[in-house]
Amino acid sequence: MAKTAKKGEASAKPKEKKLPQKKVRVRNQVKKGPHGGTLVVLVDDTPHVGKQGEVVEVKPGYARNYLIPYGKAVVPSAENLKTLEQYKIKVEKAREAKIADLKVLAEQLSRLPAVTIEANATEEGHLYGSIGPVEISKTLKGKNLKVESEMVKLETAIKEANTLTEVPLSLGYGIEAKIQVLVVALQGKK
Repeated sequence: MAKTAKKGEASAKPKEKKLPQKKVRVRNQVKKGPHGGTLVVLVDDTPHVGKQGEVVEVKPGYARNYLIPYGKAVVPSAENLKTLEQYKIKVEKAREAKIADLKVLAEQLSRLPAVTIEANATEEGHLYGSIGPVEISKTLKGKNLKVESEMVKLETAIKEANTLTEVPLSLGYGIEAKIQVLVVALQGKK
């Protein structure tokens, strides 16, 4: 007995096998700049590198070992750039508020009379130690003025008592101020 073919099968052509689609691997490689460095988008203002939101080229090791792991920069992908654009407006408002606060601080510092610091000294007026940025910062913080020791730009430490020294301050964002520091010999008990 011969097998008879069904009507539908006789007219149908053999089916072609579909080959599986090749998977395209997308690697999140860091883009290279024109000078061979790594391109990154800064999340925070970084001294000597750039301001927030800028795409800058840095050395690969600096980006890989410091900027990216500490969250100071991100790889410039489309998603990161979009997120950064959303935060730029908020950051700009915060920056303007901070600049206004620093201007008020500079005004307060300029109206301040000489800052007096007491220190142990010999009878000739030589200090046993020295007065540096840390001591000046502590004294100003004691007067409710938020000045960090990094802001004090003292060329050399003060080593003499009974001296009036003009000390420049760099508050940030290009805002500068100057204060007078008077070092007085501490009166010892006899």
